[in-house]
Amino acid sequence: MKKLGVLSLIVLLFLAGCSSVPLTGRKQLLLVSDQDVLSTSLTQYKQYMQGATRSSNYTKSAMVTRVGQKLAAATEQYLRQNGLASEVNNFSWEFNLVKENQINAFCMPGGKIVVYEGLMKLVSSDDELAVVLGHEIAHAVAKHSNERMSQEVLAQYGARILGNSLADKSAAVQALAGKVYGIGAQYGMVLPFSRKHESEADYMGLVLMTIAGYNPDVAVNFWKKMASSGQSNVPEFMSTHPSDARRISDIQKELPAIKQKYRR
Repeated sequence: MKKLGVLSLIVLLFLAGCSSVPLTGRKQLLLVSDQDVLSTSLTQYKQYMQGATRSSNYTKSAMVTRVGQKLAAATEQYLRQNGLASEVNNFSWEFNLVKENQINAFCMPGGKIVVYEGLMKLVSSDDELAVVLGHEIAHAVAKHSNERMSQEVLAQYGARILGNSLADKSAAVQALAGKVYGIGAQYGMVLPFSRKHESEADYMGLVLMTIAGYNPDVAVNFWKKMASSGQSNVPEFMSTHPSDARRISDIQKELPAIKQKYRR
């Protein structure tokens, strides 16, 4: 009975939390409210910025702000024109360049974006920076953080089902099964979904930068530069990101249709 109860709860969660990603239409499960995600995100962002050192490079900081604001405006324009005006209220955009040599950038839900100085060494134009910021903005628009949190919630319910089904077995068997389940959840669901999120953010970012008037063709060369920087040396099945070769190949395939549909 307990097993059936948990299964019924999962079915109800699926029905209640089903949503669609803007631009791609992919169905996603969102079990955490926007308010909870945004509140938690803002707290974490403030804590991060309190310990971070803002870049003293005025030119590059201004570049991050300039490109970010242009992309944010294009994003809000798309949402309003496609019946998603209420989503605009979820964003309070902020773009910061911080002193950090790592080649990276991230976006918190709600539009708080941080770029590391190390990444700017690979950026040679506003168009290339738009590749990065468009990708990060896409994560926020697609609510990937909410979806990942929801996957964790679902995984926990799955673990409960497993535990109930092995309740009459020895503690050792239950522990082993729990460990196997954890590995299965990580490599079978969490990581593949993370790779799907990254690929989706690549596509959405290309669309958003095109709408904003940037040249999406530079994305291929930019990701080649990223690949040569040695940032992606983890096997794809163990990584949260697609392989460099797959990412570049997918972008090359998507570019013609994106330019035809969204270029002004």
